[in-house]
Amino acid sequence: MAMLEVKDINVYYGAIHAIKGISLSVEEGEIVTLIGANGAGKSTTLRTISGLLKPKTGAINFLGKNIAGMPAHKIVREGISQVPEGRRIFAEMSVLENLELGAFTRNDSDEIKKDMEMVFGRFPRLKERISQQAGTLSGGEQQMLAMGRALMSRPKLLLLDEPSMGLAPLLIREIFSIIADINKTGTTVLLVEQNANMALSIANRAYVLETGRITLSGDAKELAASEDVRKAYLGG
Repeated sequence: MAMLEVKDINVYYGAIHAIKGISLSVEEGEIVTLIGANGAGKSTTLRTISGLLKPKTGAINFLGKNIAGMPAHKIVREGISQVPEGRRIFAEMSVLENLELGAFTRNDSDEIKKDMEMVFGRFPRLKERISQQAGTLSGGEQQMLAMGRALMSRPKLLLLDEPSMGLAPLLIREIFSIIADINKTGTTVLLVEQNANMALSIANRAYVLETGRITLSGDAKELAASEDVRKAYLGG
């Protein structure tokens, strides 16, 4: 049984049919990526899995439980955490306060302290800026904070929505190296990413979305080598 199984979901924004019968799966321990052009439905898919949107039809099974339509805070308790597009950090709060909010579903204070140290070990710059107002951080530091905040809930499945957006190439490589490392230490990852080259380089499997439908899926390395994918998404 897959950790996450999305079965034939349909999602609407008012009269707009944004997601048209998508089915996908994520196995425990994998990095799976969704790639596609702007407006293809990638972010909508993640927002539906994390409970920010409700599917009109279909099922979303996480560890065997249908979470479709469950409130977002309850989905966090089930073990799914999302790093949203555009980071969405709490700009007026400090780095520390943002990280503490990431653990809002937990009450194991000793373990929370350990996880805080884990986050600082992974993102040393956050420790250097622990008291700094989050809105004054650079774009790369804000992305690290958003990822650290999500990790504070101890997710079994981490949803990442456009983590490279607006970052310099050097920082993009650093962020993707961190994502691969987070996965190696036991967190399953579902990644939405405009930078298809980088996404396919670290993913096990990939799905290609076009106008709300999955048009291709398979091994990430094989898709990266596909002439059609290269022409459409990899600038080849």
